[in-house]
Amino acid sequence: MSTTTPDAAPAKTPVRAALASFMGSAVEYYDFFIFGTAAALIFPSVFFPSGDQAALVMSLATFGFAYVARPVGAVILGHLGDRVGRQRILMFTLVLMGAATFIIGCLPTFEQIGWLAPILLVLCRLMQGLSAAGEQAGASSMTLEHAPDHRRSFFTSWTLSGTQGGQILAALAFLPITLLPDDSAFKYEWAWRIPFWLSAVVVVVTFYIRRTLHEPPAFEEAKAEGRLAKIPFVELMRDHWRDVLRVVLCAFIAAVSTVFGNLALAYGKEVGLAESLTLWLVVVANVFALGTQPLFAMLSDKIGRKPVFIYGAISSAVFMPFYMLSMSGGSTLLTFALAVLTFSCGYAAANAVWPSFYGEMFPARVRFSGLAIGTQLGFLMAGFAPSIVAAFGGVQQGGWVVISAFTAVICLIVTLAALTARETKDVPTATLGVRLPAAPETAQR
Repeated sequence: MSTTTPDAAPAKTPVRAALASFMGSAVEYYDFFIFGTAAALIFPSVFFPSGDQAALVMSLATFGFAYVARPVGAVILGHLGDRVGRQRILMFTLVLMGAATFIIGCLPTFEQIGWLAPILLVLCRLMQGLSAAGEQAGASSMTLEHAPDHRRSFFTSWTLSGTQGGQILAALAFLPITLLPDDSAFKYEWAWRIPFWLSAVVVVVTFYIRRTLHEPPAFEEAKAEGRLAKIPFVELMRDHWRDVLRVVLCAFIAAVSTVFGNLALAYGKEVGLAESLTLWLVVVANVFALGTQPLFAMLSDKIGRKPVFIYGAISSAVFMPFYMLSMSGGSTLLTFALAVLTFSCGYAAANAVWPSFYGEMFPARVRFSGLAIGTQLGFLMAGFAPSIVAAFGGVQQGGWVVISAFTAVICLIVTLAALTARETKDVPTATLGVRLPAAPETAQR
């Protein structure tokens, strides 16, 4: 039986896979993050009956509904990804996300149709969640399986760099809208819809780019030889449930991103920061992260996944209180510096490494399912983090204490879970996730 490894693949294949993953993730998460931005700044006044604190909490909760759909989507899309192929599922997730986002831009307001408006908003958000459930897992699996053994972390990190690109585009798309006065009818009737409609254009472009990418050779060979898992979910939970649980707990780290990128928008507004300034904080931090994440990934290819990932978790907990406190301190330059330190030099380390760190825990036959189910269950914490913290006063004066305490607890859980994982940087791709028989004990001399 012949064995095809990523090292035997043409040199351009890992680059093409990384580029396709970057572009696809950028589009998917542009769509995903414009919802989060709108939920913090626009939707409380458009889709809910009042503009008070309760409306903000309800609006942030709609952001979290996508994370409820994601575990269901992970089981379905993970099964199909491990049975049908990575590329086909990635094409489907792209179209689904684009359609849901465009429809959101067409929804009537609460003033026009009452409670049906937020109900329709939640349904569209659930569609976004189903799509996102398969995007990162599929893109990470495909890129990892195309990459050479000694550079897996570097190439897979571009999937997450795509999410940074999407968040940058989302923030830039909303910047002109934040410059409109709050009493502007145009701002709340039509202007906010434009970023949602623009997604249709980039979806078409990315669809064309992604369709040129082929399945990884290892997957094609396994399919031809009938070695695919018949029911990936059953095999995953029977043989790899510990790794699934480990990924779930490690994936709590994503709550740092939603706190930084979504909740901080609402908190900044409460303490007097201009909406445009809070969006620029997100843009600048993500731009720097585009540079630091590949460096962290390259470092993990040298010293291992665990130390880099754990550093990202611990540093996020340490830096977050200083960043949040600086928002009410009056120094814009200091706030920008701490935003970069917290996100680009702290959280970005964990964000860069997790596609390889999690993906390498599973064999190829259940990798898509393992990545999808583990991460999406963990991302439930990320999805509801803004509304949970907001409910405990995190977006009120002095809310930086609540936000910092929440972040610290999350990062402690993540660190403890990561410490139990195996180090996989030196394991060949072909044997990742494979339980090898224990070596016989050496006879005592």
